[in-house]
Amino acid sequence: MNILLDTHVLLWWAVDDPQLPVGLRQALESPDNQVFLSSASVWEIVIKQGLGRIRLPDEPTDWLQAYLTQYGLLPLAIEHSHALAIRDLPPRHKDPFDRMLIAQAVCEGMTLATADQAIRQYDVPVLW
Repeated sequence: MNILLDTHVLLWWAVDDPQLPVGLRQALESPDNQVFLSSASVWEIVIKQGLGRIRLPDEPTDWLQAYLTQYGLLPLAIEHSHALAIRDLPPRHKDPFDRMLIAQAVCEGMTLATADQAIRQYDVPVLW
């Protein structure tokens, strides 16, 4: 399975947060699955870290690179097709980062790992 991480899932996974269900953690760590991190999540982390809304143990570049390597995460760039797919999404979710993740998951045939209940309103497979 190809899994796309919502930003909060990466952050919870990185700090071993108990909010992350054991079954999801197992799916993320299974060698049978490929786990992707979107450029949209990197963008969101950098913005929120700059605003003081999240704290990272290191600079975002170093922190993200360490987790990409440690967990074998694959980067997912934002493509024109992803941005264009947003126009086809009903306006049920207002967060632009989440809307991009939904569009990417739909375009790439991925399952989105998220606790965000609003995302379940879309026609996208969700793992949680």
